[in-house]
Amino acid sequence: MASRKEYKLNEPVDVLVIGTGAGGGNVIRELCLNGVEVVALEAGPRFDPERDFVNDELTMFNKLSSTDAIIPAGDSVGAFPVWTVKGVGGSTVHWTGNSLRAREHELRARSVYGDIDGASLTDWPLTLEELNPYYEQAERYFGVTGRVQPLQRTNANVAAIKPGADKLGLNLRATPIGVNAHGPYDGRAQCTQRGHCMQGCSNGAMWSTLTEAIPKAEKTGWLDLRTGCQALTINLDASGRAKSVTYARADGTTEEQAAKMVVVAGNSINTPRLLLNSATSTAPDGLANSSGQVGRNFMCHVTGTSFALMPHEVHAYKGITTTGMIDDFSGNAPDQVGYVGGFNFVTVSMGMATLSIFAQPGSLISKPGSRGNWGTDLVHLMDNYTHLAGLHFVGEDMPNPNNGVTLHPTTKDAFGMPVAVLEYNDHPNNASMRRRGWAKATEIFEAAGAEEVIEVPPFPDTHLLGTCRMGDDPATSVVDGYGRAHDVENLFIADGSVFPTSTAENPSLTISALAIRQAQHIMSIMAGEED
Repeated sequence: MASRKEYKLNEPVDVLVIGTGAGGGNVIRELCLNGVEVVALEAGPRFDPERDFVNDELTMFNKLSSTDAIIPAGDSVGAFPVWTVKGVGGSTVHWTGNSLRAREHELRARSVYGDIDGASLTDWPLTLEELNPYYEQAERYFGVTGRVQPLQRTNANVAAIKPGADKLGLNLRATPIGVNAHGPYDGRAQCTQRGHCMQGCSNGAMWSTLTEAIPKAEKTGWLDLRTGCQALTINLDASGRAKSVTYARADGTTEEQAAKMVVVAGNSINTPRLLLNSATSTAPDGLANSSGQVGRNFMCHVTGTSFALMPHEVHAYKGITTTGMIDDFSGNAPDQVGYVGGFNFVTVSMGMATLSIFAQPGSLISKPGSRGNWGTDLVHLMDNYTHLAGLHFVGEDMPNPNNGVTLHPTTKDAFGMPVAVLEYNDHPNNASMRRRGWAKATEIFEAAGAEEVIEVPPFPDTHLLGTCRMGDDPATSVVDGYGRAHDVENLFIADGSVFPTSTAENPSLTISALAIRQAQHIMSIMAGEED
């Protein structure tokens, strides 16, 4: 590895990137591989997978989970609304590797679905055809099975569910995942099937920017990675261009790094929080917010899980967490199902510790006042743990301009930055889709011979989308199709906040594809090939 690069604070670096997850990490890699000077600010620590990641759910939950205060609001946000990782790699550290491309109709949601009451649907400013080459690049970095590597063998969880899917004429098959299921790939080791994908992959078999993008960027010698550094404000010069970022180190000291371009990749909560906190006399409503859209249209996917008690042992927890999927319900057929959009099923398992909580969430991860499993119900669940099979659905959430992020007027964090307020209210379309997801899971399990089906409410969410939507019209969007702010020509956003609509697919692959596309656009601007 090249020696660590250290750029001077008062000398403008080519690009300053805030965040190192799927968006920021991909931008950082692409720029550094092409000789661009990059300073990366990461609010959390850097994990050593071999040393820090252990096969213990609760230990890893406490170690990886961001504990930054978020104040919930709205009917559908409980006391623990999100579950993200604060550290190098972001939530690519604890994802399950699902690598699905968005569908054409989902990128044209307004044109296809029409006017849905209470939903601020819009079309994406790019097509699937335009995005596909960048999907291909992201898939090569991930090593996606079924595209770059052979599809993985499915596990016992899939085997238990497949007879039911077959009886109903559904296509349960291996899902494309960013995991080295067959052998080493791109310097990363083969999966050892330890079954703790969501606790961090200790040998790097599951792709993350922690183990792929950041190390590659560092080897170029162009990256100055600063951990434990929380961005506080983006500062403008007299002409309205971003000139620097003020950030706080863990000890509370603040520094200001000059930059020629700034890329924000903090996620759909922290990105609008930073922009709103960067308000000036010329931008009193927040940076890049002449449209009033910063912080609006938050989405988090329609999700739910079902576990089935099978008459035989399943041991679903063994091996890769997610190996199978059913996409028969992903199309748009409102006349048949009563809602627009669709959802995908993925097979899923949980360890005993998290299952004992999530199977009947208590007040910390559901609505305040709800009651968790206890007594004989909990004993029954744990006694039959080895007989459980699991299905999880992920569906398209409807954007709502009233769902989103604002700054609390008085509550601040340790660095004096206002805490984010997250408002979320469920849309009727979501509720209809969720009911059908649970009903279809029950049909599949019963056809497979299940003795009992347990419907599990949505988990704390990690698919954070919207709040800085992209679009062609500066009056109705925050950034253009490359993630470039309409109001600040050298400011870019590279995370899920730019999604105009949520799609029904896990977002990491799409975030990565957009980030790669953005990095190439930034380099074209730097080369004078584009304005």
